[in-house]
Amino acid sequence: MRGSTAGITDGLRGSSRLHYIFLTILDNVLSSLIISPLVVSYWRGTWSLMDRYVYSGRPRESGAVSLAIGLVGVLVFTVTQRLHGRILHPESHRLVYYVLSRFYTALFGFVCVNSWRGAWMALDTYTGGDAPSVAVTTLVSLLLLLASRTLRNISAPPFAIVTDRYDGYFDVPTMFKASSDDLWMYILDCGFSVCVIGTLVVFVWRGVWCLLDMYLYPGDMATSAWASLAIGYSLVLVSFGAQPLIKWVVIRAQGLCRLAAVDLYLVFSFCGTINVWRGFWNLLNVYFISDRPTLSYWLSHLLAFMVLVLINSSNSVLVRGVYIDAEEEGEQCVDFPCYYLRLFFQVSQFGIIKD
Repeated sequence: MRGSTAGITDGLRGSSRLHYIFLTILDNVLSSLIISPLVVSYWRGTWSLMDRYVYSGRPRESGAVSLAIGLVGVLVFTVTQRLHGRILHPESHRLVYYVLSRFYTALFGFVCVNSWRGAWMALDTYTGGDAPSVAVTTLVSLLLLLASRTLRNISAPPFAIVTDRYDGYFDVPTMFKASSDDLWMYILDCGFSVCVIGTLVVFVWRGVWCLLDMYLYPGDMATSAWASLAIGYSLVLVSFGAQPLIKWVVIRAQGLCRLAAVDLYLVFSFCGTINVWRGFWNLLNVYFISDRPTLSYWLSHLLAFMVLVLINSSNSVLVRGVYIDAEEEGEQCVDFPCYYLRLFFQVSQFGIIKD
């Protein structure tokens, strides 16, 4: 999830503009209709299994366990990212690399879900679930992300997918880009990125999700889920369709005007994202083996992850790194990282990306 297109798009366009547009449309469709539902299914299964097995019926204790697993786990993966890259390399032993790298993703994905679940449940426990408190915590978190120029980190599939190519497989960008040579500054940078920015992102997601629960057909989960899905995909379609116009704007805008245009576009696309997630999540709760919920959770977790591994997109389940709003030059700051077929054709034609 999240992600940047800096460096990815170099050399992708080739000589045929029509061919590139066609591949872009296919990538957007694949991201929206295949990869996104699989990522949501994985998160729903993992989250619900923790509900089932960890202090079931005791949300305070269950949330505390998830928060400890999540924050410590994500922090460890962030601090040790360069070590993983040095140890695991496909050229040394491809099969060993493939197995261990996917195990890395499975373990990292588990701690990512727990970090979100823990922060989400902590806010439920200590601030309450009434509309005013939810609205205030959400607004404050959103403003802090805006002030720190980290709003783009609320992005997720279908607007951000990650393929399992070797380049960047273990990279976790941090807020201040501190060098690992200065160990303590690097650890502090990792800690701030994970515990502060990451938690603010969770608070924004939790707030909007809870408000949708309150006001979008609150007494009918199935209707509410279908409504979310319809709203979500409508906004996703508009967001993707508006990209040429937004790119034209940000190329010509400067300073705060450029940043404001980027942030408004990110918020609009986020409204589509969270509705798609909520729609699929609740539809799985309603229709997918609802009479045997534990089996439903396990299948949701395992099948989704296995399919994502098979289609080389398992890293899309991860929430890692901090990216800065409007950081890239030109139009790349609003170019959603939804590169799948375009990367495949780049590999086939130019051979410049290593698997």
